[in-house]
Amino acid sequence: MPTIYDVAKRAGVSSMTVSRVINGKRDVKPETREKVLKAIEEIGYVPNSLARSFVLQKTKSIGLVITDITNPFFTTLARGVEDTAMKNQFSVIFCNTDENPEKELLYLEVLARKRIDGVILASASGKRSPLKSLLIKNIPIVLIDRDIEGLDDLDVVKGDSVQGAYLLTKHLISLGHRRIGIIVGNRNISTAEERVEGYKRALAESGIPVDESLIKFSQYSRDGGYNSTKELLSLEDRPTAIFGGNNFIAIGSLVAIRELGLKVPEDIALVSFDDIESLSQVYPFLTVVTQPAYSMGVIAAELLIRRIEGRDKIEERRKVILQPELIVRESAGEKLAEGVRGEER
Repeated sequence: MPTIYDVAKRAGVSSMTVSRVINGKRDVKPETREKVLKAIEEIGYVPNSLARSFVLQKTKSIGLVITDITNPFFTTLARGVEDTAMKNQFSVIFCNTDENPEKELLYLEVLARKRIDGVILASASGKRSPLKSLLIKNIPIVLIDRDIEGLDDLDVVKGDSVQGAYLLTKHLISLGHRRIGIIVGNRNISTAEERVEGYKRALAESGIPVDESLIKFSQYSRDGGYNSTKELLSLEDRPTAIFGGNNFIAIGSLVAIRELGLKVPEDIALVSFDDIESLSQVYPFLTVVTQPAYSMGVIAAELLIRRIEGRDKIEERRKVILQPELIVRESAGEKLAEGVRGEER
């Protein structure tokens, strides 16, 4: 079994430096920290004393790292996590990254130093590297809403983004739309790629060629929706419908559409992945695909607690994919008349 001295030799540093990195000390140069973490990962070193401490000295607390607590989807998801944690006598530490990979890294390092029992993460970066501080300490992690490329050994609970995007796009196609713009988050985020995949699948099934100018990778935010919508509607052959990759994107799109003097759905159709529950109860307007956010939070918390308490002896990854639901309202409009189908517009 590799020792701390093996790590030091591999990284070309002293064993004291390795110890400072493992214990989360700040007085280590970033490039040195990176070398040590890389050496730990390459040789598979696990600090035995830390592993024992997490078995014997539970803090009964879990971290929930999400990208935007003001988004109703994540608010509902967080409630599911918190209710389940409380039921099992765990407390929850909330961390909000604002889709910022640097904040994500900072929070994960802080949680690791606080000897958190486990973490539920909706990744802002889509990368493995921010998780190193948790992985080297054998802290259980459950991914929620989003996958991380190259991390095939962690439990994950998510909605079926491919199917949800497929359903929304097929609905628009059934209404006669052929030029459909789609706005999603950053390419590093798995849900962005998956929603574009579902969109393309629906187009292909209907014999509609993909126009890359109608696909916008942006941010899961109002600004992302606003700016990308302005770009789409400035095209010479603009879309007859816009698919917002999440609820905040759809809000930004709606603002941009109205600023241009256009109306939804009279001038352009608008649909969204994820609902805005408070708005839909007062004014049921937006056609959406919804995800069972509360159930997602409950299942993720249950999986994590089972891992923490050693009740789940299954070594392989658990992947839970929850199905979306299409809710048709007013914003997609009615079936287009012949001659208003995109190319002929």
